[in-house]
Amino acid sequence: MHHFSLLDLSPIPEGNTEAQAIANTIDLAQAAERAGYHRYWLAEHHNMPGIASAATAVLIGHVAAHTKTIRVGAGGIMLPNHAPLMVAEQFGTLETIYPGRIDLGLGRAPGTDMATARALRRHMAPEDSFPQDVQELLAYFGDAGPDTRVRAIPGTGTHVPVWILGSSLYGAQLAAYLGLPYAFASHFAPAMLDQALDVYRSTFRPSAYLAKPYAMVGAGVCAADTDAEAEFLRSSQILAFARLRSGQPGKLPQPVADVSAEVPPQMLAQVHQALLCSASGSAASVKEQLSTLIARYQPDELIVTGMIHDPIARVRSFEIAAEALSDLRDSR
Repeated sequence: MHHFSLLDLSPIPEGNTEAQAIANTIDLAQAAERAGYHRYWLAEHHNMPGIASAATAVLIGHVAAHTKTIRVGAGGIMLPNHAPLMVAEQFGTLETIYPGRIDLGLGRAPGTDMATARALRRHMAPEDSFPQDVQELLAYFGDAGPDTRVRAIPGTGTHVPVWILGSSLYGAQLAAYLGLPYAFASHFAPAMLDQALDVYRSTFRPSAYLAKPYAMVGAGVCAADTDAEAEFLRSSQILAFARLRSGQPGKLPQPVADVSAEVPPQMLAQVHQALLCSASGSAASVKEQLSTLIARYQPDELIVTGMIHDPIARVRSFEIAAEALSDLRDSR
């Protein structure tokens, strides 16, 4: 593991506003920079009452303006929602303002329900143009030739690093074919992680972007002073995930003492399976669980995420995780 990074969905806790959620994101980003995280990524979600990162490029700029050295990027932008040229202009502008600090991770999912996807795209194309759109976007970031008719300004020549995101074999195959870095969303969909990493690593083709495969693995984290406190804090995310899967998304719930009393057993089992790639507990427990994940999957980079209702406890959780990840990185 070369680096460890942080994915923030900018959660809106119950009893809080969108403005407070964004302020919490800035506090967390600054704490992440102090703690040694390599990247701070934000994700595109729409029509979600509990997530404040819908205008992802705007929020990335806000985070970059309030930090100094940490890389800031998208994990990710859902490319089917956007024209590649507009994404190139947005991230080319970010790279121009914050040179050497901007990442662009690209996803193929809508990041929302289909009704909202239609509102975003206006016209739903039946064909899958994601591979072509990725290549078009890469070209906009490249050096333009004398005959180039359409350019991203700013954008052309910025060479913003592009990642392919995924939770299945599709993204792994595409990232390998294009010779791009790959990030797997195992923090909420771990089922195909082993297969995807094997496909990506075994079929990778060196490119102008990357000489050898570079895989990032996502993991949930909830760390506190004790295992019991971490279990209590983590109940907010479990409740939120269960409500989302039940078609009742909302703000990030208050933690509860007994989550099994709030969520039916079958749903709770599904949630625990989805959040299997995670570490929770005291500093010692989290370090041991993260060490197991790293040993099994051998990621080039681990990106951690986690939603905790109390913003102070959330910052502390990622500080504890950073201490563990720093030790694990330096010991290998």
